[in-house]
Amino acid sequence: MLRGFATISFWADDLEAARDWYAELLGVQPYFSVAGPDGRAGYYEFRAGDYEHELGLIDARFRPAGHAAGPGGAVMYWHVDDLEAAVARLLSMGARTHEKITERGEGTGFVTASVIDPFGNVLGVMSNPHYLDVLAKAAPR
Repeated sequence: MLRGFATISFWADDLEAARDWYAELLGVQPYFSVAGPDGRAGYYEFRAGDYEHELGLIDARFRPAGHAAGPGGAVMYWHVDDLEAAVARLLSMGARTHEKITERGEGTGFVTASVIDPFGNVLGVMSNPHYLDVLAKAAPR
C-alpha cells in the first residue's frame, strides 16, 4: 500500500520568499512550477536528498478550507549527516526551534529536532542509522 515518500507540501503566504529560502537551504532551484488560475505562481517543487524526494511549496491562498494555518500536524523528518550543524544552519536562516535536539531511545542513534521555517511550517531533521543502512543496501555493487 504505502510504497515510499513521494512529496511533502508546505504552505507559504509569501511563495516567492519561500522559494528563495528553500533554494538557499537546498542549494538548488525548483525544477517544476505551476501558475495559479490568475497567472501568478501557485506551486514550486524541489527534488532533494539521496532519492530526490519532492518538497512542494504551495501558495497559502490554495490552502483547503478548514486547514489550520501555522505549525501543526505530522512532522516529516529528513535525514542529515550532522544534526547539530543542520539545526544551527536552519536557525541562522531565520527558522525557530520547534523541538530541541532529542535522543529517541538511549544508544539507538535516532536523534531528532524540528524547526518552524519562516513561513510557519514544521521542518524535521534527524540522524537516523536505519536510513544509512537502507542507503548502503541500495548502493550499486
